[in-house]
Amino acid sequence: MATTMARPAAVRQPAARRTLGARLRRTGVRNAVLFVGLGIFTVWTLFPILWIVSTSLKPDRDLYRKVSLLPSRITNAHYVEVLRETPFPTYFRNSFLVASATTVIAMVVAVLAAYAMTRLSFRGRGFVARATIVTYLIPPALLFIPLFQVAQQMPFTGQAAGLVVIYLIFAVPFSTWLAISYFNTIPSDLEDAAMVDGASRLRSLFTIFVPLALPALAVIALFTFTHAWNEFLFALLLIGRDSQKTVPIGLHEFVNGDVFAWGPLMAGSLIASLPPVLIYVLAQKWVVSGLGGGAIKG
Repeated sequence: MATTMARPAAVRQPAARRTLGARLRRTGVRNAVLFVGLGIFTVWTLFPILWIVSTSLKPDRDLYRKVSLLPSRITNAHYVEVLRETPFPTYFRNSFLVASATTVIAMVVAVLAAYAMTRLSFRGRGFVARATIVTYLIPPALLFIPLFQVAQQMPFTGQAAGLVVIYLIFAVPFSTWLAISYFNTIPSDLEDAAMVDGASRLRSLFTIFVPLALPALAVIALFTFTHAWNEFLFALLLIGRDSQKTVPIGLHEFVNGDVFAWGPLMAGSLIASLPPVLIYVLAQKWVVSGLGGGAIKG
């Protein structure tokens, strides 16, 4: 009787081992594919950045004689040239002011417009919401000539402040559309309770909607600031004086015909990439907290 009961257990043990071995092999293959994919993605993403850093630290002689990722000698001459011998600090200041002003104005307009279209009832609300999305979908290239003609009529043509008006044309529709989609996830009961306690529309907006919509506002700030910081075409067309140029135009100044000043160009590019990177790092927690509507739970 004992022999009869032991035989099925002995048969089950090899089968369990085979099942466990197959499971481990599948897990190992899946992890290997995952690690290989992540490795390729990491190299693909970091290689250009490493090349920029390496080029900015190489002396001019090594730039044209030795092609290598790691510099054999390190120098800060290119950074000194960019910061002291060129108007790059002025370009940097202009870009920061233009991008910051565009971001702040776009966020204020987007919040007010999104609140009106999600919480107020008025004739034509649906048309305005759809028109906002359609405006965002229009390619900027189609607006190039009309915007140029409009810019020529503005009193601050040729100044960096004029770029703020142009950038808002593209930033406000997207920001408003994103704020509308996020405001729709906020329960109306919260606003109703606040208004029962005597809060006005404006107070409920800034005490309820704005704190709960911080993740959406972070995304709006990231998009708007990055777009205004990196925009090149309109800045090249509308700005002619060195005192009003932005960083993308300033980096273009390091290219003279078919001659590329690779050292200063890479040093300036690395410096110009710092503000967007810092903003992404600081706002990352707000973006993550907004995934799945987590900001309005509890």
